[in-house]
Amino acid sequence: MMTPMRYIVLVLAIIISFHFILSFSHESYGQTINFDNLKKQWSAGTGSSGPPYKAGVPSEYIVPNNYTIPDRKANATFVILARNTDLNGVISSIKQMEDRFNKKFRYPYTLLNEQPFTPNFKARVQEITHAPVSFGQISPEDWYQPSWIDEEKATKAREEMSKNNVIYGGSVPYRNMCRFNSGFFYRHPLMQQFKYYWRVEPDVKFYCDLDYDPFLIMQDQQKKYAFTISLYEYEATIPTLWKTVKNFIKENPTLISPDNAMAFLSDDGGENYNRCHFWSNFEIADMDLWRGEAYTKFFEFLDKEGGFYYERWGDAPVHSIGAALFAKKEEIHFFNDIGYRHEPFQHCPQGAAHSQGKCWCDEGDNFDYEWYSCLNRYDRLF
Repeated sequence: MMTPMRYIVLVLAIIISFHFILSFSHESYGQTINFDNLKKQWSAGTGSSGPPYKAGVPSEYIVPNNYTIPDRKANATFVILARNTDLNGVISSIKQMEDRFNKKFRYPYTLLNEQPFTPNFKARVQEITHAPVSFGQISPEDWYQPSWIDEEKATKAREEMSKNNVIYGGSVPYRNMCRFNSGFFYRHPLMQQFKYYWRVEPDVKFYCDLDYDPFLIMQDQQKKYAFTISLYEYEATIPTLWKTVKNFIKENPTLISPDNAMAFLSDDGGENYNRCHFWSNFEIADMDLWRGEAYTKFFEFLDKEGGFYYERWGDAPVHSIGAALFAKKEEIHFFNDIGYRHEPFQHCPQGAAHSQGKCWCDEGDNFDYEWYSCLNRYDRLF
């Protein structure tokens, strides 16, 4: 007869053994958490969709990735400019984009870097999306400061801006980025196959579910440029930009769209720049606008002046001025229902748009009509 003490020992042994078996099962499952891998395991050698129970997880808790991809899509991509050190920020932004929108639509991602992306960077990005992902390196001639820039003059400008605490005033890499985004990203070989792009930055937030396709809005309504946040540019970064723009207009009057959005840029018919621009860290646009004759000549004109390096011209005012001059005002679109934040500003949809999008931003924290916003000037265009 088994003594009480032996009975207790036997029960403890059974519990410990059962716990070990469960732990081993969960460790094995942890290696196959990807749903595609699970489906492959289920169907291997069975000729069916798989058993009702796998690796310790009841079948009713398994949610396969079975979203139906829409038949009609635009020729578009997300574009992300990033360095290898931006990995965590890139992961955060893509994960939110997938959860809010792209898991239903699976538009491709195009990531660009002046250096080769590391294997770890590529692997981690590809783990969080079923959409195609391309990784491209930027050519040195498109990224680095051109040889014809007077380095002595550029150095003095950087030192002066640093002394005056101008943000990124002393940075050459930041200037390289602004010039690349202004005139080269849409020329990259990986971007040539696409017409539309949605620019995504590391460490941004997307607050609302999107049940429709913004790219098709751009395509079907013939929009050229779209934004969520607009504001005033830092004057110390662009002291001669508008003078250069006026010189270009004087030399190329026929390139300006007759029904343009000059009133967004200027309060006196173009004599002076009010510094309003669309914040280009979020933009959805038709690259034919940048690839066309007007903007091509415009960028080349600006580039020859050297203001990207002698001052600190940003791609936001350059793109904004280009869109306002070379597109019709009705071709510029405000995506009111896309909740978005790039520190320190955010657009948070209001009212019905907030509830319909299941937005998780605070409606009270909304930059749209703050004193430093230019959205009211956009509104007055119509």
